[in-house]
Amino acid sequence: MPSKFRVIDTGLREGRFNIAFDKAMIEAHQAGNIPDTIRFLRFPPTALIGRHQVLSREINLETCRKKNIGIARRITGGGAIYFDEKQLGWELVFHRQSLGITDLGELAKSICEAAALGLSQLGINAQFRPRNDIEVDGRKLCGTGGFFDGDTLFYQGTLLIDLNPDDMFSAIKVPKAKLEKRNLETGSQRVVTLWELLGDNTPDVATLQSCLLDGFKKGLKINCVSGDVTKIEDQLAREFYTKQIGTDAFVAEIDEAEDRAQILEGSHTSFGGTITAQLRLTGAQRDRIQDIVFSGDFFVTPTRILFDLEANLRGMHLEDVDQAVINFFNDTSADVLSASPEDFCAALKAALSPAAPQITSQAP
Repeated sequence: MPSKFRVIDTGLREGRFNIAFDKAMIEAHQAGNIPDTIRFLRFPPTALIGRHQVLSREINLETCRKKNIGIARRITGGGAIYFDEKQLGWELVFHRQSLGITDLGELAKSICEAAALGLSQLGINAQFRPRNDIEVDGRKLCGTGGFFDGDTLFYQGTLLIDLNPDDMFSAIKVPKAKLEKRNLETGSQRVVTLWELLGDNTPDVATLQSCLLDGFKKGLKINCVSGDVTKIEDQLAREFYTKQIGTDAFVAEIDEAEDRAQILEGSHTSFGGTITAQLRLTGAQRDRIQDIVFSGDFFVTPTRILFDLEANLRGMHLEDVDQAVINFFNDTSADVLSASPEDFCAALKAALSPAAPQITSQAP
């Protein structure tokens, strides 16, 4: 019998509260208080960074302040994105066993192919592109990402209905290397909107939601039943917003260190994204790790696992670090959708190479 998914539409909500509601759904689902769910959502102008990204490296903070663009940190990995009323968000929260697929990569493929199937009803050639994009003729129409938290999977996507490229690319910083990889001059060349594809024939939001649901029904072989937001979801969302996700401290949790003395930095880019390692050494021979931070647009789940890795490496001799990283991932339940233990080792090696930049503080 097909799995049943509740469908809710929370409409237009402030960016940080939308993220807090994401976490509320996950916790409520884990506790058995809500069923498997598909959620539609929208944002006012908001720049959102991935869970592991460095805030000031990804967002033009002054521009956002001047233009009254909200700034929020997602609970998912991946890169920085710009969201406003002209995009449609969709999310799935469900049990690991509901679709009969337990591998995160295979689930991402199945969900994206189902969404692409639904969008193809509009007469466009929507296709899944690994690792987690939906494209039309090589240009991204929908970015996605997700993670497991225990037996609950949270997966989300952003459909570009229309956008103002000046707003998007003035709010977020698109790495030059990412453009060069695709022989592009500007970030706007990488994305495409439904308005660009369909013009005046672009459907309204309700029709787009219906198309996506059709795709999920057929592609994932599920039943979709309209439902309502529960009181417990709303209560949890308000608690998470007030205590964590709505705070400036959470949004700036990963940012440039105020004390930049003797920080070594190196990056490694693979198919799944870029990992940057920043570390400070200690010991008479400077042969042990004092502090370390990994950042980037990769997906590792559960997201807290990265903070455990950093804690595990503090105080460790450099000659033991690579094996410690490998052992850590072998001994934990981490799911790595877009990066491998070897990619983290490569970022560390880049930071420790003689050519790595050493950032020193300047006297006032």
